[in-house]
Amino acid sequence: MYRINKVAVLGSGVMGSGIACHLANVGLEVLLLDIVPFELTDEQKQVKANRNRLVDTALQNAIKSKPAPLYDVAFASRISTGNFEDDLSKIESCDWIIEVVVERLDIKQSLFEKVEKFRKKGTLITSNTSGIPIHLMADGRSDDFKSHFCGTHFFNPPRYLKLLEIIPTASTKAEVVDFFMDFGANILGKQTVLCKDTPAFIANRVGVYAMAKIYQLTKELGLKVEDVDALTGVAIGRPNTGTFKLGDLVGHDTAVNVINGIKNSCPNDEQAPAFVIPEYLNFLIQNKFLGNKSGQGFYKKTAEKDANGKPISMVLDINTLTYNVVAKTKYPSLENAKQIDDLPRRIKSVFDASDKGGELIRKSLLGLFAYVSNRIPEISDQLYSIDDALRAGFAWEVGPFQYWDIIGVENGLKLAAEQGEKVADWVSEMVKGGFTTFYKSENGVRKYYNINEKKYLPLPGSDKTIILDNLRDKKPVYENPEVVLHDIGDGVLCLEFRSKANSIGEGVLKGINDSIQIAEEQGWKGLVIGNNATNFSVGANLMMIAMMAYQQEWDELNFAIKYFQNTAMRIRYSSIPVVLATQGYVFGGACEFSMHSDAVVAAAESYVGLVEVGVGLIPGGGGTKEFAVRASDSFFEGDVQIPTLIERFKTIALANVATSAQEAFKFGYFQKNKDKIVVNGARNIAEAKNEVIRLAKNYVQPIQRKDITVLGRTGLAALYVAAHSLQLGGYASEHDIKIAKKVAYVLCGGDLTSQQKVSEQYLLDIEREAFLSLCGEQKTLERIQYMLTNNRPLRN
Repeated sequence: MYRINKVAVLGSGVMGSGIACHLANVGLEVLLLDIVPFELTDEQKQVKANRNRLVDTALQNAIKSKPAPLYDVAFASRISTGNFEDDLSKIESCDWIIEVVVERLDIKQSLFEKVEKFRKKGTLITSNTSGIPIHLMADGRSDDFKSHFCGTHFFNPPRYLKLLEIIPTASTKAEVVDFFMDFGANILGKQTVLCKDTPAFIANRVGVYAMAKIYQLTKELGLKVEDVDALTGVAIGRPNTGTFKLGDLVGHDTAVNVINGIKNSCPNDEQAPAFVIPEYLNFLIQNKFLGNKSGQGFYKKTAEKDANGKPISMVLDINTLTYNVVAKTKYPSLENAKQIDDLPRRIKSVFDASDKGGELIRKSLLGLFAYVSNRIPEISDQLYSIDDALRAGFAWEVGPFQYWDIIGVENGLKLAAEQGEKVADWVSEMVKGGFTTFYKSENGVRKYYNINEKKYLPLPGSDKTIILDNLRDKKPVYENPEVVLHDIGDGVLCLEFRSKANSIGEGVLKGINDSIQIAEEQGWKGLVIGNNATNFSVGANLMMIAMMAYQQEWDELNFAIKYFQNTAMRIRYSSIPVVLATQGYVFGGACEFSMHSDAVVAAAESYVGLVEVGVGLIPGGGGTKEFAVRASDSFFEGDVQIPTLIERFKTIALANVATSAQEAFKFGYFQKNKDKIVVNGARNIAEAKNEVIRLAKNYVQPIQRKDITVLGRTGLAALYVAAHSLQLGGYASEHDIKIAKKVAYVLCGGDLTSQQKVSEQYLLDIEREAFLSLCGEQKTLERIQYMLTNNRPLRN
């Protein structure tokens, strides 16, 4: 049995520092080591700070980088630094040693020789190499070293990309492999994928092939770079960088090295022609146009602005090798795709399109189908590993075999043959055996086709997750156009939003109220509110509020806001436990609902905030009231009170967004002893279900509060001073101050002559009044309109 409390990270480059930070995120003690700088004089080498300069600078640069590598900057205290000459002996106290130095076999082997002098027997040791054969690195090492050694390949940035490839050698103990597969998933929150020790492992082998194939087809079909990026991005369920912007992001020198590495290491790869570097990519390399890190690659920004004040971007013409202003072509395939929210339907629409865009996607996907079919069993024994690797490592929404299921396995086989692609025989044999999909859902269980056993088996780890798509074949307990209520087993319900961006409008509000009523009246244990979307919810349906405000339908708007508030209170004061399972954006009204729930089970990557000030409003669904309640609950005898109130006030007035679930506790959105974090976000609904079951055992329906201490004019005076200090510091405009004063008014219970006890309903009423008054402000209407048009806030 292995236990990890302390980890040594050897190498402090971008990856090393990022890995160290993520290990600190999950509570581990980290020792980060690197070389003594070569340029030091003999005199400078006598000073420890100089000797640690490289590692210390690297770590500080990582901590300051965006996106942040740490859940909370305070976690940096868990990382200590040193150098290989003075501090390598400290690895003796570490439970896991991970090497992250430069990608050269001789350097890695030399370091491992030194490591073996200090490493305790039985200590886990791994390499983060992205492509050097794992077994070669362990040459010359002891049997104990070899048996505890494997590859653990993180993807950059380590906090955010979910893939962790585990690559054993023939000498690695089975229990070491099992441990890292489990530890990576449960503690590090990763999608762990078991790989074979083959060139580029799984994700890079397939992902780089897909990129290289697009490079080839772009030239062949006479397409423009910017059009290809649009076609190979969100339209087919991939990141909005598309292909060429991804190359700029990764760095073209890195991409070329990987492409050439695969080409040289895999001479028998049937798709070898795809790994030929095109002339236009060589042009970028020769001119050191390496992408974002050098200031230009396929794209470059200029100092010029367009009519809307946006910077003008230039893009490489791959035929003339000159830069032109970005000008996207309107392909029918893309225009149609923009109208389709459902991803499988959207992918199928683009694939079937008769224009050049459809041709690109068809040719690339059919090549991909053939490629991955032939990689089994070379790089993996099971098809789901390839899909997991591409989804987690390249942020594709669906993996290659899932794409194939969307197109249709038999249809894909036929079209691939017509294109001249050579698909592996096992696929035809699978179809002849009556298995016409790679995946299927059966009684809520997701299954995959096992090539060796020639039958469908449950996906490993599926017992630890709840994927709502797997329940689509069951009749929902309840639904309306914006929500679906699922039975997720053991007497627990799950309410899934399905509005655009999971925004909260009338249908969602009705769904919440009806679902709670169903749970109460039909004897269910409780309710989870959660979904498997990228974002839990962007908050209230702003368009609905805007329309009523523009038309000055004040009675209807008052009713709508009251309905929102009542729904938040229904979540809190139901007779059954209501638990939210969050991930991604938890903004505005969604944050308010989380604050009123019995518990939140938040994926670590939950970004939480009351953001209403950005559109000229205050939190009006109970959020401002709730901060007043929490401030009151934190007061104690002899407490000065005002500093606490100011902190709550600033959080709302500055629309502070927590950039992790951990930070949400600091801002007061989440509460200790009530809310919890799961690092593996895929498990949040399953964990929320467990929390409902736990709470249901002795659940007592809460009683509405009438004992909230508010400070009245004393608090108002202090908060008004705080508001004006924000304006003087340049943090707030005049309209921001008007909004901030409304926030202060609610937090302090209004213009009361002295400190008093008030009810929640009293605070909700003045919160709603303040919200409605701001809806009548022209500058607020301008902010709402700007947000709806540009998807970013206006500070007027």
